[in-house]
Parts: sequence; C-alpha cells; structure tokens
Amino acid sequence: MRSSICTGEKVAGFKNKKDGGFTEVMLIRNRDDLREFKEKYKVENIKTEY
Repeated sequence: MRSSICTGEKVAGFKNKKDGGFTEVMLIRNRDDLREFKEKYKVENIKTEY
C-alpha cells in the first residue's frame, strides 16, 4: 500500500520485484476497503510505503 505524506491518501496495489514499479489497484478510504482488497486478492500482510 502507498500512503501520501501530504494528503494521507492510501492506495493498495502490487510492487514489481524486478523494477520496483507499483501498480495501483484500489483506493483505500476505510477499513472496509482494506478488508475487501485483502479478501479479493487473498493477501494477509500489507506493507505501507510513504
């Protein structure tokens, strides 16, 4: 997940291990959005980058 230092906006997505590129998948506005992302993509642990 990426979080903006300035606005606090959070976006969930996936990071390419080869080139470090980040593909945004979903805007995270609240806990329900985060839960939905985790269930949809079968992800348990999410790291946050700023």
